[in-house]
Amino acid sequence: MTPIIPNLEEHNDSNRVDYIIGNLKAEDDIAVRGQLEPLHAAEIAGLLESLPPELRQRLWILIPKEIEGETLTYLGEEVRSSIIGKMKDADVVAATETMNVEDLADVMDELSDDISEAVLESLDDDRRQRLETALSFDENSAGRLMSTDVISVRKNVTLSVVLRYLRRLKPLPMHTDALMVTDEHGTYLGKLMLADAVSEHPDTVVADVMREAADWVQVNANEHDVAILFQRRDLISVAVVDEHAKLLGRISVDNIVNIIVAEADKTLLASAGLVEDEDLFAPVLPSAKRRAVWLGLNLVTVFMAAWVIGLFEAVLDKIVVLAVLMPIVASMGGIAGSQTLTLTIRGLALGQVSSANLRWLANKELLVGFLNGLAWAIVVAIITFAWFQDTGIALIIAAAMMLNLVAAAFSGVLIPVVLDRMGIDPALSAAVVLTTVTDIVGFLSFLGLATWFLL
Repeated sequence: MTPIIPNLEEHNDSNRVDYIIGNLKAEDDIAVRGQLEPLHAAEIAGLLESLPPELRQRLWILIPKEIEGETLTYLGEEVRSSIIGKMKDADVVAATETMNVEDLADVMDELSDDISEAVLESLDDDRRQRLETALSFDENSAGRLMSTDVISVRKNVTLSVVLRYLRRLKPLPMHTDALMVTDEHGTYLGKLMLADAVSEHPDTVVADVMREAADWVQVNANEHDVAILFQRRDLISVAVVDEHAKLLGRISVDNIVNIIVAEADKTLLASAGLVEDEDLFAPVLPSAKRRAVWLGLNLVTVFMAAWVIGLFEAVLDKIVVLAVLMPIVASMGGIAGSQTLTLTIRGLALGQVSSANLRWLANKELLVGFLNGLAWAIVVAIITFAWFQDTGIALIIAAAMMLNLVAAAFSGVLIPVVLDRMGIDPALSAAVVLTTVTDIVGFLSFLGLATWFLL
């Protein structure tokens, strides 16, 4: 049977998923293998994550054995664990043989003790030592991220010697833009850019063209800080050193791209109370349990807002129009606060917010909140008067609008900063706290002013 489509490179991801699902349901293994053949391991991983569990397992069986290991490294943790859980121990060990040490270190955390021991026994002495070194570093640190596959040279040799050395080493490690310069004790001294090595005179000594002490990070540095360094300096690679400045390895830009994408996913999903590696096609019960916690927290905040509204039951009974207008104040505060919140969380992530500039930032956002509150208070007051022909209610909603937008701006700065200093990820919980604040302040100011002046 011929494949439904012979060349998937000409089609987008959604079409590719449709064709794979169609052929899997038709049990056309030949067609599926033909569709997988031109794909990169990362694309195959994307297909696996796009399939329901039963079809995912069927597709996995059809993946060529030689790229199983690489495909596993591109999968999210939850999907990868589900696939490994149904593999034979021997197959898992075989798959790990094609992984580089950095990826293998990540996968080892998800393996059972028996399989981990079997994997270690299958490694040669060099790979086992490099793996054990990687596992000795904290997860999410530069040590876990780095590759020990790094080329170093001495500063007192000529470029002609360096070039002859490189020709013997070919092929070079991926994303090699520079060679690390060390002394005889392995202490990091700087970088020799490949562009300089091939363009300068062959008799030039490395010391004359190297970039001294250029672009290095400590082995225990957080991977987020490393990603920021790459972004700010447009790096392709960076040296990793220990506390004594001894060269341990290097981090290249392909690792950083993965970190940036993962952090973006984490921020997006955390705002909804989801984990970054959550499987889109996970079973119903585990998915429901994970989301139930966030829904329960939200329910608590909603009851808090409802309690505030209940305090003003008398004024709502007498002036029903307040119930119609009440959501406007809370909603505008929520939107204004989320704008400030997003900018503050981003500033914290990029290291742009500190104790020294926090007051300036808070004052600026308070002024923005005041100006927007004033402008939109006038608009809302005009609309309210035109709608209900009541000057008192128009003035009250305008005043409440200003109060809530100023409170929202202040909260949008204060909440993420406080959570960050408490060691809590602002991206995970700041939005819930902010919504609670803007709802309560909005209802309290609007209904409180109405009670004060209209009853």
